Amino acid sequence: MKAIFAVVSALLLSVALMTSAVATPVDTYEFKSVDNQKRALDLAHSLRCPQCQNQNLIDSNSPVAQDLRLEVYQMVDAGKADAEIIEFMTSRYGEFVLYKPKMEAKTYVLWLGPIGLLLIGLMIGFVFVRKQRISNVVEQDISAEDQAELDKLLKRDGK
Repeated sequence: MKAIFAVVSALLLSVALMTSAVATPVDTYEFKSVDNQKRALDLAHSLRCPQCQNQNLIDSNSPVAQDLRLEVYQMVDAGKADAEIIEFMTSRYGEFVLYKPKMEAKTYVLWLGPIGLLLIGLMIGFVFVRKQRISNVVEQDISAEDQAELDKLLKRDGK
């Protein structure tokens, strides 16, 4: 039994060591200034990878993300404004690349939907609590005769 445990633990340790040794490529791009580097990284963090869909351009290792990072870096170094770069990316890949979509008629559901759901939830809660209070008041207004009759009926059904 100890031998089996030793073999299994050795296998698990070797698998853990092999998986931790996987290296990811690192982008190396020389910027004209530190401000350009910071701007480019901020922009790449705010844009979504079209292939991965749930990662930004910095976190994604896909070839598309690598190309887009390089594109963003080059545009920043070329002196383009953030709005121009975002406009270029959205015209090429659609609104999907933005983590924070613009407030437009087609995105009202995204922006106002949570507020609407909260209001609906509050209304349902209000109606539920009100019905509970009304039913408690009705139960308390039963006369002694009615209560005696109810007790009699309930005892009869219980037998």
